[in-house]
Amino acid sequence: MTALFNRRLFVAFLSAFLGWTGAVQGRMMGYAGPESAQSKPQPPQTKAAQTPPLQPSPEPAPGNPVVVMSTSLGDITLELFKDKAPVSVENFLQYAKEGFYNDTVFHRVRKGFMIQGGGFTATLVEKPTRPPILNEATNGLNNVRGTIAMARRQALRSATSQFYINVVDNRALDHTGFSPDDFGYAVFGRVLSGMDVADRIAAVPTTTKGDGMDDVPIEPVLIKGVKVVK
Repeated sequence: MTALFNRRLFVAFLSAFLGWTGAVQGRMMGYAGPESAQSKPQPPQTKAAQTPPLQPSPEPAPGNPVVVMSTSLGDITLELFKDKAPVSVENFLQYAKEGFYNDTVFHRVRKGFMIQGGGFTATLVEKPTRPPILNEATNGLNNVRGTIAMARRQALRSATSQFYINVVDNRALDHTGFSPDDFGYAVFGRVLSGMDVADRIAAVPTTTKGDGMDDVPIEPVLIKGVKVVK
């Protein structure tokens, strides 16, 4: 019982870190969680932080879209798992085709954890989005190094435009059950090339800005755009 309690407590803390929060005056703060900045947990310190560079990926599966995310630190090419996460992929593609991601930023980055973006401008103004989508965390895909997944609030069905790229294995974010603590975060793609760019983004110096918005790059890391190439 003690081990189960400790696991649920760990996942609850980690989910709080990964959930967006409504900050003072109703602004969402990204992976800040619903509590104040003082009570926010830190990501786990695990051996995953020492994961070796991602090995060359095979060709994308037939029918799966491929996009290039151009950032101020280089390009990241992504395969989107339309076969495994059709709702998340269609949502991401729609935002990309509309130009929504143009000139947004990676507003929360953490070396040895993940990089999150797709919702804020360089001045940390949150962009309006479409309604939330279905949480596809039950699709059997894991939050391992090099995967891209939907960011969300603590509510299970609250993901809109924001996403994160895992720079280490983050299996504690996987679907393991149907309670709020266990439901997990929906993986919908993987990095085909440019993982070195993701690692560079994760390693940039960060600070706290605005109303307790932590892990914000001191120099904005821009997402110039997301282009569908296949």
